[in-house]
Amino acid sequence: MDSTPRSRLLYWLALIVSVLMLVSLNLGMGQVSMIDLFTAGDAAAVWLILVEIRLPRTMIAAITGASLGLCGAAMQGLLRNPLASPGLIGSSSGAALGAVIVLYLGLSQHNWLLLPFGGMLGALVALILVYLLAGRDASIVTIVLAGVAINALAISCVSLILNFAPSPYAVQEIVLWTLGSVSNLSMNDLWILLPPTLLGWLLFIGTGRSLDLLTLGEDTAQSMGIDLVFLRTKLFVAVALCVGAAVSITGAIGFIGLVVPHLLRPLVGYQPGRLLIASAFGGASMLLGADIVVRLMPPGPEIKIGVLTAIVGAPFFLFLILKTRRWQI
Repeated sequence: MDSTPRSRLLYWLALIVSVLMLVSLNLGMGQVSMIDLFTAGDAAAVWLILVEIRLPRTMIAAITGASLGLCGAAMQGLLRNPLASPGLIGSSSGAALGAVIVLYLGLSQHNWLLLPFGGMLGALVALILVYLLAGRDASIVTIVLAGVAINALAISCVSLILNFAPSPYAVQEIVLWTLGSVSNLSMNDLWILLPPTLLGWLLFIGTGRSLDLLTLGEDTAQSMGIDLVFLRTKLFVAVALCVGAAVSITGAIGFIGLVVPHLLRPLVGYQPGRLLIASAFGGASMLLGADIVVRLMPPGPEIKIGVLTAIVGAPFFLFLILKTRRWQI
């Protein structure tokens, strides 16, 4: 795939993200739109609604979706496994456990900063445990097995916390948080999300060529100057930062990192390096679109966005498994 079709693809994906962000900013309670900034009598109230309520929700949905799509493409390229996802190394479940501990102890009531920081710390601890369990020079299979083990441990700890929750209200708060949502977020949440996410995105720079060479095999990639240990460490830290920050703010939102790279891979010529940026735009589009669907549903209890992405992603995951089985047969 030459650069012209790829540039055209990125252009269209960026345009879709921009349109969805504009739609998102104009949706919500109060029947307020951006046009009202120039036509409404009380422009200050309109500005407050748009900037303090809708803008954080829109920006966090776009940034979180981009991170999940980007991390999914990176993990699939690194592990050379089309069924890999950002949470495969335990970052998602570790972040969820860290945040759930903060909720269980009631620390977030004293300082709202502790909830996102707890999630990021949980993701970092999960990454360290995977490294300690697998070893520095471990194979891809060993790393995956270590990640599965840490995932299982973190999920079981979350279940244990739910079992010993002091009240039904605490259980409800924890369960609703784990379902994933971008509603009721403020600019403070956005400012917390940005630093680790931007640092994670910076770590992805320059990894595209290495991922392309890795498709030729580990031995071939090493013979061409690729340091696999450094590449894995760099990508694992980047994924832990991005996913940990996202999960700590929005809760668990699954399947975006799995579905988006699969949909876009044929459009970039099956090259992992070219898939990274495309998946970031695709992930942002998918999460923004899901949030718009949630807000367009009939009045009543708002469905959590993590539930919606799971409803869409689970059948797609089953389709991939059946497709892989047909190839093997």
